[in-house]
Amino acid sequence: MKLLIIEDDASLQEIMQRALTSEGYIIETASSAFEAEDKIAGYSYDCILLDIMLPDGNGLNILRHIKELKKEDRIIIISAKDSIDDKINGLDLGADDYIAKPFYMAELSARIKSVMRRGSGSVQNSMSAGNIMLDLQSRRVNINGKDVPLLKKEFDILLYFMQRPEHIVDKAVLAEAVWGDHIDMVDNFQFVYAQIKNLRKKLAEAGANINIKAVYGFGYKFTETEE
Repeated sequence: MKLLIIEDDASLQEIMQRALTSEGYIIETASSAFEAEDKIAGYSYDCILLDIMLPDGNGLNILRHIKELKKEDRIIIISAKDSIDDKINGLDLGADDYIAKPFYMAELSARIKSVMRRGSGSVQNSMSAGNIMLDLQSRRVNINGKDVPLLKKEFDILLYFMQRPEHIVDKAVLAEAVWGDHIDMVDNFQFVYAQIKNLRKKLAEAGANINIKAVYGFGYKFTETEE
């Protein structure tokens, strides 16, 4: 799941980024309204953590802009201003939740899960395809009853594919989802090919009955192997 942190306090932004990254989220950051609007225009996020007071603008204007673009990103307002008017205005404009500074990271994490649960109807703790079982909380992979150790990005790639069975996934879209927005600055996708090659090898050695097929000119397709 990919989050955008819009926060101009560098130390708080770093704390949030480290804590949420450790929970398995893909994190992008913005320190100004200009930077935030540029990222929001070009990319999609599962959840946006939005500070109201920014050095070059008001977070509520960014919220209005998001809604004008008809984006479905979940939004949690984060602000030191704990007035009832700010809460009402933010929620009226379409924010999903509001948390006042200072806050505990455990509370922020719970708020994120709560708004995502409201959006999807549930929060999954596991996912399966064929004989593969993913534990999304511990980030463990089990194949044929045995744990299979995967690197972080290998797990993220496998999860992304399992969420899109039988869909052709463009390699650039996969790279953005797993590595983040700065991926558009790279010259090629050799690192994606290398990660998928390693993932395929580990899955095959563990006896997984799925296949990540290369679709020439497009990307990849995740399918279950026929018996």
